[in-house]
Amino acid sequence: MNAGTINRIETNVERGSAGLFGASVGYAAYVGLGGMVSQPEIVVCAAAPAIVAHLLCTRALQAVARRGQEFKVRVFDVAQIETFDDELLLTDADRVSDELVLTDADRVSDELILTDADRLHVGDALVLDDILAEIGPDSRVVRLFDRSAMPTPGQLRSRIDRHRGQAAAAANAPDASQALSDALAELRRSLR
Repeated sequence: MNAGTINRIETNVERGSAGLFGASVGYAAYVGLGGMVSQPEIVVCAAAPAIVAHLLCTRALQAVARRGQEFKVRVFDVAQIETFDDELLLTDADRVSDELVLTDADRVSDELILTDADRLHVGDALVLDDILAEIGPDSRVVRLFDRSAMPTPGQLRSRIDRHRGQAAAAANAPDASQALSDALAELRRSLR
């Protein structure tokens, strides 16, 4: 829900509660003045407190809503931002084949330092060209992509037709529900 929808819902709830409060005050005034005031004047005498109660309740709810949660944010002055003219720049002497090299000066306590022996040389790229010697009978994932195991279009068509035939045979099977119902009725009669 977005903020506009939430605000409309809250406003309508406040209006409804103020209206219910005003109506209850009006009803209480109507019942309370029923024996003392005649019929035409009792409506005015009951409506006046209802309107006043509605207005007071509306104003009180608006005051509470206005006094809601406030977030204190300190003033952010743009002039306080400092600029650094002497930034740390890497020079060509710091670069070795476009990679950053850590030296002994970069050591902090007993941390690991990368050396030239740790560098990955372009000629040592890992190539995955291993071919499986034999596909096991239980390896279903590999067999999914095995062309020799793929059915031909004719085999697929025969499987579909066979499946359709089984579904039609099941639909045309005789309904045994009447026979079951008769057998249960006969069993009930015999138990009585």
